[in-house]
Amino acid sequence: MKILLLCSAFNGLTQRAWIELRASGQDVVVRLSSDADAMRSAATQNDPDIIICPFLRERVPHQVWAQYRTIIVHPGPPGDRGPSSLDWAISEAAPAWGVTALQAVEEMDGGPIWAYRTFTMPVEPPRKSALYNGAVTEAAIDVIHEVVRKAGDPAFVPTPFAGIRSSVRGRLRPPMCQTDRAFAWSDETNTIVRRIRAADGSPGVRTELCGVELFVFDARPGPALSEPGCPGTVERCRHGAVLVRTGDGSVWIGHARRAENIGTSTVKLPAALCLADQLADKVADRPADDPTPSPRTMRAPGVEDGGECDHEISYRRTHDVGILRFDFYNGAMSTAQCRKLETALRCAVLQDTRVLVVEGGDTFSNGIHLNMIGVSDEPALEAWRNINAIDDVCEQIITCTSQLVIMSVGGNAGAGGVMLALGADQVLVRDGVVLNPHYRTMGLFGSEYWTYVLPTRVGECEAVRLTQQCLPVGADQAVAMGLADAVLPGCLAEFNRSVVDHAGRLAACDDYEYLLDEKRRRRAADERRRPIATYRASELAEMNLDMFDDRNGFDGARRQFVTKQRPASTPAHLVAPSSGRRQVADLAGTHPSDGAADIREAIGSRPWGTLHELLGPAARDTFRRWA
Repeated sequence: MKILLLCSAFNGLTQRAWIELRASGQDVVVRLSSDADAMRSAATQNDPDIIICPFLRERVPHQVWAQYRTIIVHPGPPGDRGPSSLDWAISEAAPAWGVTALQAVEEMDGGPIWAYRTFTMPVEPPRKSALYNGAVTEAAIDVIHEVVRKAGDPAFVPTPFAGIRSSVRGRLRPPMCQTDRAFAWSDETNTIVRRIRAADGSPGVRTELCGVELFVFDARPGPALSEPGCPGTVERCRHGAVLVRTGDGSVWIGHARRAENIGTSTVKLPAALCLADQLADKVADRPADDPTPSPRTMRAPGVEDGGECDHEISYRRTHDVGILRFDFYNGAMSTAQCRKLETALRCAVLQDTRVLVVEGGDTFSNGIHLNMIGVSDEPALEAWRNINAIDDVCEQIITCTSQLVIMSVGGNAGAGGVMLALGADQVLVRDGVVLNPHYRTMGLFGSEYWTYVLPTRVGECEAVRLTQQCLPVGADQAVAMGLADAVLPGCLAEFNRSVVDHAGRLAACDDYEYLLDEKRRRRAADERRRPIATYRASELAEMNLDMFDDRNGFDGARRQFVTKQRPASTPAHLVAPSSGRRQVADLAGTHPSDGAADIREAIGSRPWGTLHELLGPAARDTFRRWA
C-alpha cells in the first residue's frame, strides 16, 4: 500500500510511524505540510492509496481529502475536538484519555472514526511533552497500524461521528489561551505544577518573577519553607532552577523564556539564567556555578530533602550494581551539565560495584545544548567548549575498565546522544525508542568519538550510511544492525527496572571476571592499534571548521532550530534518500565504486586505515601529527 505521511514536523511520533510502517512492508513517503499548496502538491505528486496525518497542525485542503482518503490522528478520545486536547486533559486531571483516527471532512475533527485507543492518565500530572512522547505515541502507533489494516479491507466502513459510544465520547474544546492557563503564586503548589506541566514543551505559562515577564516550564514541587515570606518570591536557585514561594510551600521552576521579543534571549533556558541579573544580589548559587557532584548531590532527590539534591543527576546502588541517572530537560546537554555528569561518572566508576548502569530520562540525550550556545556572547566558542565537555563524558564511559557499563536508553536519542550511548559495553533500548545517529542536518561533522564507537558496532560502510543518510532508526532495526544489543518492553519505569534486573544478573554471573578481563584486553588492543585520543583529535579538527568557519551552515541551522522556524519545504534527505553506496562515495570525495568491498579495499590499505580516510584534510593532518 502506498502511504503518504503528511505532518507539520518530522518529530518522534512521525518518525516512529515512518519506521514501523516501512518495517511492515508498506511503501511510505513523508512530506511536511508547510501550507495548503504544499499539501496539495504532495498528494498530487505521490498519488497515495491513503494519507495519514500523525502530527498535523494545519487544516487539510478540501481538494486533498475529497480525492484521497485522509486520516487525522487526533490526541484525544472519540468525540474530543480542538487543538489543545492534551492541555485540557492535564489541566482538568482527566482520569483517562486516548487517541482517535478519524477521516478528514469539512468539519474539523468531525469525520467518521476509523480506530481509537484509550489509556489511563497518571495520578501525578505529567508534563505534556512526556505524555505526548509516551502514552500518546504508543496509542497513536497502534491506531495507525489498525488504520492501515482496515484500509486494505474493501468491506470496512468507518463509524460515523454521531455513532460513537457515549461512554468514551469527548467534546469540543476551544484552543487553550493564557487566561485559561493562568495561576497566582498564592495558589497551592499542586495547582501551579499542574498548570505549568499542561503547557510544558509549548507554550509555557506566562507569569512574573522578580519583575520580569516570563513563560515558565519544567515545574516540580519544592520543600516546605519554615520562614514566612511572600508568594512569588524567589528564595534561591540551584542547578539552574529557581525555588519560588507558593501559597502552601514552594515550587521549583527549571526552565523559562523571557516574554519580551528581544531576539535569541526569548529561547527557553534554565530559569536561573533567565533571571541572572535579577538574582545577582539575592542568590549565591548562580547557574554557571553549580557545585561539583558529591555523595549528597548524587542521591536521588526525595521528600525528606525537598528536592534539594540535583534533580538532573543522581546515583543509587543495588547490591553490586550502581545506577547513575541523568535527566536533562529535552535531552540537551550544556557545558556545565556535561562537566557535572563527567564528575559523577568519575565518582561512580570508583565505587566497588561490578556493573554500572547509566540511565537516561524521558528523552535520553540529543547532544550539545543549542539554546545555551545561542545565547552565549561567543556562540562558536561556547559550542567548542560544549563539544569538548561532552567528549569528556564519552571518554569516561569508553575507558571505564573497572566494571562493566550498561547504557539504559529508555527515551529517544539523537546526534551525540546516540554516540554517547555506544561507548558502553551493552546498549539496551526500550521498545519504540527512535534513534537519529547523525549530525549532518545541523551542519556538523560530529564528535563524541563516533568515528571509533559507531564503526566498531556497525562496520565502516554502515557507519557512513547512517551519518550521511540522516534517517531515523527504530529499536528493532538498531539491534539488527548492531547499534544496540537488546530491546526491552514496557513503559519507561518498567524498562528501567528490567535493565537493573539484567545488570544484577550480569554482576552475579559466573562469567563476570572473564567478561571484564576480555573488555580490558579489547580496550588495550584498540589503544595499541590507535590511541583513542587520535579519534577525538581528528573529529575536533573537522568540528573546528564547522563551528568557527561555519563551512556547512551550522550557525544558520542552529538559529533555525532554537527559534522553532519550520523549513519552507520537505528536506531533501526525506524526499529522496540516496543509496548507501552513493553516500560513501560522496563522503570520500570519489566516484561511485562497484560496492562496499571496493570501498573497504580502497581505504583499508592506508597506514591510518578505516573510516578516517573519509575525513577531510584538516582531520587527516591532525591524525598524522598524532601518529
